[in-house]
Amino acid sequence: MLQIGHLRLDFPVVQAALSGYSDGPMRLMARRHGAPYCIHEVVLDRLVVQPGKLRKQLLTLDDQDHPVGGQLMGADPARLAAAAKTMAAAGFDVVDINFGCPLRRVLGRCRGGFLLSEPSRAIEIIECVRDAVPRETPVTLKMRRGVDDSATSERDFFRIFDAAFDAGLAAVTVHGRTVKQRYAGPSDWQFVKRAKRHAGDKTVLGSGDLFTADDICRMLDQTGVDGVTVARGCIGNPWIFGEVRALLASEPLPRPPSVPEQGRVIGAHFELSVAAHGERRAARIMRKLGIKYAELHPEHIAVRDAFVATKTAADWLAVLGKWYDPTRPWPPVRRKRGPGHLIAAGARRCE
Repeated sequence: MLQIGHLRLDFPVVQAALSGYSDGPMRLMARRHGAPYCIHEVVLDRLVVQPGKLRKQLLTLDDQDHPVGGQLMGADPARLAAAAKTMAAAGFDVVDINFGCPLRRVLGRCRGGFLLSEPSRAIEIIECVRDAVPRETPVTLKMRRGVDDSATSERDFFRIFDAAFDAGLAAVTVHGRTVKQRYAGPSDWQFVKRAKRHAGDKTVLGSGDLFTADDICRMLDQTGVDGVTVARGCIGNPWIFGEVRALLASEPLPRPPSVPEQGRVIGAHFELSVAAHGERRAARIMRKLGIKYAELHPEHIAVRDAFVATKTAADWLAVLGKWYDPTRPWPPVRRKRGPGHLIAAGARRCE
């Protein structure tokens, strides 16, 4: 079980906010494979408060897409609070604040991970958002373990971390890398463990280096966090949620999805994307997702290159038809192990 405010989830593994990926269709695919809760891709506060077509699109949710969190990023406490209030009114079940994004263009505008270097402003944002959102709507926070490895950065982290819970936030997600690290080097799970111990019975989720079901089980076991958010590990791999469900139930790890099964799932994802975005935009979105789905294919390099070359929906469907043909005798599927690595499929249990 995972408790986030009044939400009681039957499984402690959720889909993280993934900029450019975790739109409605991707979230629905994750739910079909076992994710109990998903977070919308991060949204700038100004896009929520400014009227227009994009605002309407960002705030439109499928009836099946619940519970869902809306992640916000910005630098102005008042505007973030207004955006959070709007998201809650639009039907988002949770409002999540982003203090974790390490991209230079974000840091340069004093957003995301930059706010870990300004604890006073970060705390003001937390308090303003919590005050603006109805009490029945949980507010959560995503943060990295600091700007860098300095003692000052660590003190600032715990000042913000403690203030979040003092302000009434329902949960905090801790990513084990610093902002300076961006996505390079290992995620420091020992720091995540320290944060959870420091928080006591408050809800803490862990993040970072969760690419396989075994990784997820190890983080839960080694850090004691209440749950985890899976980010890059679930792009093109919604099966990861069912795999973890099996391991946590002490069942054998399911075999990797066959090529025909992959094709059925990818095709369903494409149909959802077309329904949500139209063929033209869906072709662009599904191109990058096809590249990630290709990592599970036994001919993954050729399939990846085929998806890279697509320009239209027809091109994309032609790749799907050729490389996921259920009548062809495909080689056995091999399971991914972290970014760019593969291991032979086999039953494993969560340690």
